[in-house]
Formats: sequence, structure tokens, C-alpha cells
Amino acid sequence: MNRRTSLYRLLALGLSPWVAMAAPQAWATTAEAPDAFIQRVATTALDAVRADPAIQAGDFQKVMTLVDGLIMPNVNFPRMTASAVGRHWRQATPAQQQKLQDEFKVLLVRTYSGALAQVKDQTLTFRPLRAAPGAADVIVRSDLRGRGDPIQLDYRVEKVQGEWKIYDLNVMGIWLVETYRTQFAQVISSRGIDGLIDALAQRNQANAARQAG
Repeated sequence: MNRRTSLYRLLALGLSPWVAMAAPQAWATTAEAPDAFIQRVATTALDAVRADPAIQAGDFQKVMTLVDGLIMPNVNFPRMTASAVGRHWRQATPAQQQKLQDEFKVLLVRTYSGALAQVKDQTLTFRPLRAAPGAADVIVRSDLRGRGDPIQLDYRVEKVQGEWKIYDLNVMGIWLVETYRTQFAQVISSRGIDGLIDALAQRNQANAARQAG
């Protein structure tokens, strides 16, 4: 696993432990700017990862605790999962939708937790925010800088009940949701929604066995 791939996997999960640099663009005096929101989440994640060697080593339970406690409250995960499943989401029952969310979250954590140890002293710098003040759905554009070339890192964020939530990420021109939508569509077309749930569960079991070994 090379350095660039490790960073991609880590950032795609949204567990990026970086130090966010550069002042966020002014927004409204009574509301948090979307880039300030990203900076806050990033700094909180950084502190948690640095404080726990087990997280840095990719311990699944520790990483899952971090995800549930610090990451998920800042992510619109139902929307992220629905977007990844695509048009088939509406065909799923509420129980199937919940299973898809549960398995998708485990897939992301199982797949990307090991990359935490690869991130050291990277810094995040923001590009000018191209959004009207008060906009409720924006893209926060940034670059992750360290050794080597900067890595493009963008977030799609939306305001939900007055709070910003992440619902997609773009790393080096690749949007997370779009990537999974293509994979999921292939499974659904041949095996249906339950087939996708089973496929995700099987992949999670295989990842767990490999990590345990």
C-alpha cells in the first residue's frame, strides 16, 4: 500500500486526522462557516487519533468508537448511503435501508482503518469558498499538504436543521459516493437489494478474518 493510496482510503472514510490551516472564509456572524466546520471536525479527529495508539494501529473496535462518537454525528450517513445505492434506494424497505447503512459503515471502517497509521504531519489548506452567504449546500475545497504533491480533498456539506453535515468526499477528483454507486449498481442489477446486503456482509466478514489473521 503506497502513501497516496493510504491517504485516499483514510480521507474517503472521513476520519482524516489533519491540522486544518488557513482562516475559514467569513460566513454569518451567528452561524458556523462550512470550512470552519470541516476544520473543527478535523482537529477533533486528530486529537482523538493521536491520543490513542490503538486507533493508529487500526484497532477496529477503537476506530468504530471514534466513528460513532466523533465522525457520524457530523455526517449525513443516510443520505450518503442512499446516494451510493442510487435509484434502487427507494425500492428498499426501511429494514433493508437500515441494514445497508450498517453494513456500508462497517465496510468503510474495515477497509480504511489501517490507513490511520500512515498519516503523520499532513496539513489541510482551504481554497476560497465559492458559495453565497447563507447557502445550505456547498462544496468545501482544500488541499492536503505534506511530503510530495498536494492531494485534492473536497467535501460536499449540507445544512441539516441548522447544522452542517458531510455527505460526500472527493479525493484527487474521485467522489466517494459515485465510486460505490457504480459497484453497488452491478450487484443490485443481478442480485437485488438483499443481494447487495449479503455481498456487503460477506465482504465485511472477509475483511474481519483477514485483519484478525
